[in-house]
Amino acid sequence: MSESVIVTAAITGNVHTPSMTPYLPITPQQIADEALRSYEAGAAIAHVHVRQPDTGKPVHDVELVGEVLAKIKSRCNMIVCVSTGSMDASVERRLASVRAYGMELASYNAGSMNFGLFPGASRSEPYKFEWERPYLEASEDTVFPNTFKTLREYAAAFREQGTKPELEVYDLGMISNIAFLLQNGHLQRPPHIQFVLGILGGAPANLDNLLFFYNTARAAIGDFTWSVCAAGRFQMPICTGALLMGGHCRVGLEDAIFLERGVMAKSNAEQVAKIVRIAKELGREPATPDEARQILGLKGLDKVRY
Repeated sequence: MSESVIVTAAITGNVHTPSMTPYLPITPQQIADEALRSYEAGAAIAHVHVRQPDTGKPVHDVELVGEVLAKIKSRCNMIVCVSTGSMDASVERRLASVRAYGMELASYNAGSMNFGLFPGASRSEPYKFEWERPYLEASEDTVFPNTFKTLREYAAAFREQGTKPELEVYDLGMISNIAFLLQNGHLQRPPHIQFVLGILGGAPANLDNLLFFYNTARAAIGDFTWSVCAAGRFQMPICTGALLMGGHCRVGLEDAIFLERGVMAKSNAEQVAKIVRIAKELGREPATPDEARQILGLKGLDKVRY
């Protein structure tokens, strides 16, 4: 078991809407401020999506991403992992920030799936913005596309930029996809995998699945570094399981808007502080950004373009 644990803060995501919580960061300044608070609480990585500053709607906007990146870098040396996930953007748009800024780390979704947000539509009324209900309801009839062709294209773009892919695994078949891509030279070893549990359309969030996914990946892939995140009330239990197994973990308002039962999280930093406290009780210390760079084999902050 590694003594250091890499804690990632998923700052805002594209799952929750402003009507679900008043604490969701929306503007570039709010996202950067939340990243800094998370860094101060013990997070080494900020996982970043951006939103329209006036409405909070998730977007793939290179300029907004650049603004967030510059604000974070001016205040701390956090690793920033930009998202390439989208159910409606083109491959070019999803990869635009990786290519523009030469990221150290970026998400790489390892297969297609149903990604259901629609059950939240009826629980979020009244809505602050007109886009929220249609956005959530649309996921009932939308596929999150990550075909073998686009997986190959993503891998090529990441290699060109020296960007480490964070391989997001939502279901068991995605482990086979990663093994195939490694065997055919599209991905480089050792890979870094993030198991994502509890999304409607993916694997349920429980410790049996976490252990099964880990063992399956170890048999199919060999050596890899890994982290886990889990949706909603499963966030802290599943992340604690990862700590016990020697893995790394992700918390944040992208994945859960509550700190504990009935208590809404007022910031990402509250969730980071909680998992750091649990980690320390288990004899594991939060890795610094530079320690995390070494563990993951990243190219370094001096080689990005922001």
